[in-house]
Amino acid sequence: MAAESAPEKMKGWAYTQEGKAVNVLQFHTDLPVPTPKDDQVLIKVIAAALNPVDAKRMLGLFRSPEPPFLIVPGYDAAGVVVKVGSQVTKFKVGDQVYGNINEHPAHPKLFGSLAEYTAVEENLLALKPNNLSFPEAASLPLAIETAYGGLEQAGFSAGKSILVLGGAGGVGTLVIQVAKHVFGASEIAATSSAKKFELLKSLGADKVIDYTKENVEDLPQKFDVVYDAVGQCERAVKAVKEGGKVVEIVGGPISPPASFYIVISNGLTLEKLKPLIEEGKVKPVIDPIGPFPFSQVVEAFAHLDTGRATGKVVVHPIA
Repeated sequence: MAAESAPEKMKGWAYTQEGKAVNVLQFHTDLPVPTPKDDQVLIKVIAAALNPVDAKRMLGLFRSPEPPFLIVPGYDAAGVVVKVGSQVTKFKVGDQVYGNINEHPAHPKLFGSLAEYTAVEENLLALKPNNLSFPEAASLPLAIETAYGGLEQAGFSAGKSILVLGGAGGVGTLVIQVAKHVFGASEIAATSSAKKFELLKSLGADKVIDYTKENVEDLPQKFDVVYDAVGQCERAVKAVKEGGKVVEIVGGPISPPASFYIVISNGLTLEKLKPLIEEGKVKPVIDPIGPFPFSQVVEAFAHLDTGRATGKVVVHPIA
């Protein structure tokens, strides 16, 4: 894909007050194109993915001391570098890149990924795996960084067993794959609805539990690690072995041995996992209803808000 110069104005979705996307998110055709800082690159966004944190932020979870006049949401992006800052050494104009553009989830940029262009620190990005399309690449960064980092925090290692609560979600589908192919899990169990059983088995789950019929806390088997991607800490801590660990990624009260994992974006994690992605061992899972066109970002958020999406909700093409 040939590199292109950036215009002064761009199309994008933005909000100026807090609330649900359907009420506050508006399409703009004259947003200013961000100017990259010395350590940033400007990328032409080809595809973006939505995350629950986007919706929470829109509802006011991360308030600035003084509310900014306008916010473009979006954490995940895949696109092409069109401009580089004076201190950038990793990337050049024309490179195809992807990443979670916000280093810390609680301190996101005012101009996120749901616009034609976004400026990103080079250390948050990685070169797009050759075997992935832009929508596939956009679906990975925040979720795979969360999956990998949470397992690392729990001290997960080869030979250990894991239970994933919410196995069919954006993070859950990747926890299954990363636990198997990166950490060498001995056994992987996951919860989902019955219609998603085959998907989870194809990703590497040894046992799939229908959460509408079975309570994980009543299972006779206990697990070395329970990765809770749905916010059910009370159940999770009853399903873990004595001395085991529980990873929580959804806000709310937690109790030992659970610990909360907050992802810090880093392109090095994406680089580390690139060989497994290019070998096809770790695969993106995009919700079959999408990708949503750029004109339907509000509908994409509505689908995300149902909590029933399979894998990641992706927006493509951005134009």
